[in-house]
Amino acid sequence: MGTHTQAPSEIPNRNAAPERLELVRQFVNTLDIDEGQDLLARPDTTRTWFVDHQLLSPKVRLAEADRVRALEFREALRGLLSGHTLGKVGPSASKRFDGVVRDIPMALRVDETGWVRVDAAGKGFDAALGDLLARTFASMENGTWQRLKACHDDTCRWAFYDHSKNRSSLWCDMAVCGNRNKVSAFRQRQAATKSTTRVRKSSVAGSSK
Repeated sequence: MGTHTQAPSEIPNRNAAPERLELVRQFVNTLDIDEGQDLLARPDTTRTWFVDHQLLSPKVRLAEADRVRALEFREALRGLLSGHTLGKVGPSASKRFDGVVRDIPMALRVDETGWVRVDAAGKGFDAALGDLLARTFASMENGTWQRLKACHDDTCRWAFYDHSKNRSSLWCDMAVCGNRNKVSAFRQRQAATKSTTRVRKSSVAGSSK
């Protein structure tokens, strides 16, 4: 959608996720499909995003393999968010996510209240990815995870937080993506109706000969 030219932090709050989950949403939105912009397109731009969001020390340098890991993690997350939108995460999306996070070092830690949490255990870029994964786990614990979705418009797939009471939102922006899909569906129905009408007329003409 056109508003994606703004930085993720500048997108209207109607899309924003609560607390720590918001950074996960922004990470998924490093790819703007509609605008054809990818903030993880190169190792240096990937490093810039992680440094700017205080997930990585400026001293750390990233290689192409690190960038690929970030891409795989991002798209594995998007697959889960698409499942949230549809109401069910498919086995292929689950398998993809499991395969990606298997290589991210994590640990169980106990805080001062005795609460056990999942936290990053690695260093450098491992710690950066682990931080995002820990935020994901925390949102599962507090019940916000299922509300983080990917826009149902295949030309968008922007991550958004569903603030609706019944958790039924499909689009990141009803006025743009929702309306675009409604118009497309209407045109398809019109085309199908015209096609059916032509077939009926042809059949009637044929039977009258």
